[in-house]
Amino acid sequence: MAVEEYDDTVLARSGRRLTATERAHRGRAARKGTPRSSHASLEPPVLRPDPVDVIEKQSTTRLKSLIPIRYGRMSESPFRFYRGAAAIMAGDLAATPNTGLRAQLCGDAHMLNFRLLASPERNLLFDINDFDETLPGPWEWDVKRLATSLVIAGRENGYSDRERRHIVRACVRSYRRQMRRFATMGHLEVWYAKADADTLNSLAARDLNKKGRLRLSKTLAKARMQDSLRAFAKLTETVDGTPRITPSPPLITPLSDLLPQGGGDLVENQITDLVERYRRTLQSDRQHLLNQFSVTDMARKVVGVGSVGTRCWIILLLGRDSGDPLLLQAKEAGESVLAPFAGASQYSSQGERVVAGQRLMQSASDIFLGWERAQGFDGIERDFYLRQLRDWKGIAVPALMVPKGMALFGEACGATLARTHARSGDRIAIAAYLGSGDVFDRAVTEFAESYADLNERDHQALLTAVASGRVNAEATSDA
Repeated sequence: MAVEEYDDTVLARSGRRLTATERAHRGRAARKGTPRSSHASLEPPVLRPDPVDVIEKQSTTRLKSLIPIRYGRMSESPFRFYRGAAAIMAGDLAATPNTGLRAQLCGDAHMLNFRLLASPERNLLFDINDFDETLPGPWEWDVKRLATSLVIAGRENGYSDRERRHIVRACVRSYRRQMRRFATMGHLEVWYAKADADTLNSLAARDLNKKGRLRLSKTLAKARMQDSLRAFAKLTETVDGTPRITPSPPLITPLSDLLPQGGGDLVENQITDLVERYRRTLQSDRQHLLNQFSVTDMARKVVGVGSVGTRCWIILLLGRDSGDPLLLQAKEAGESVLAPFAGASQYSSQGERVVAGQRLMQSASDIFLGWERAQGFDGIERDFYLRQLRDWKGIAVPALMVPKGMALFGEACGATLARTHARSGDRIAIAAYLGSGDVFDRAVTEFAESYADLNERDHQALLTAVASGRVNAEATSDA
């Protein structure tokens, strides 16, 4: 049976579900058109867009005053550049072999978008964190972006070719094996699957020495401390008896400092109204909880690397008193960088696209995750999604990793990515395509090294653009 006979729209019209055997056949049949070894291929189109042009095109919709910060961060290293270059890679991935098997993609699955997060039940989980670019698409795109990020980080740490190959192979092998495991499981079993602190400790006990296990233990403990109270203490100060967000321009700029005298009242009302309307996208019990908080202050915040220049607000709300804070982040949601190549979102709101993708892929999402549309200073309506600013978050520091530690981290990332794809895609077909051998693992490892070379050339192109004055770069520390 040919792969195209399993077209989802045809199945929807027929009302028939594929059997597990048919789904496995679908995956194996995909090897004929797209051999697993073909994923090693990286052949950028002859008319590949200039990478700086791609970045500048994104900048046209962003806050002009913050664009130099974005260029400054991306200039720092090939890895920092890679974190901001999801749009560039999306175009390159579209030219690579495609299995025709789709899943909900993160869209920006580099290694630092995998981190420790809190579940609503206050358990510490390991999951994907950033879904700005989420969209359905070829599952292999996420795998290749993750694998390449490990190569780039490994190069910056001075790892040998052999060490990098081991790290990437461990990551992709973990993805493949976990996907094959998920293919044998029922729908509910897949849905409830998660990676918690105990899972990470088990991996560490297997592969890390005493020093590595101690470092992981400290990381877990630190993540549990990164809650709203800690963020509140770090980001606020008391002014005339009332908590206010502490200015740290240009990275954190209170609303009162952004607009002329009196001009902030209108925007404050707009953001307060945004919070009021966004409540409707939450579950009823969470609406009740949020109704007990009142907006007290707000500020613009510069976030990440790839998101610099997008409109992002941190909003301080207080509950019972000044010792009962809630910090929300309202972040602008534009069209996914994957959309020109994977197809437009089914959602009219880009904020809803992000939230729907996150809820589908994560094992447990923030209780305040929701979306809404709001009007900006310029009168233009834009989509936003909202969530807690910090809640038990722990992020890896690649520069501190030894090769064995990065391989272990890559395994955890690969397994997590497999779980997210298994929830939304045809896990049986994908597992059958991957098979029990390491053909796909080796192919992606080769691709990742080749793309890391291309990324270094793109990074150099940005440095040249900065040196020539074509773009302005401003050095800042992260907030």
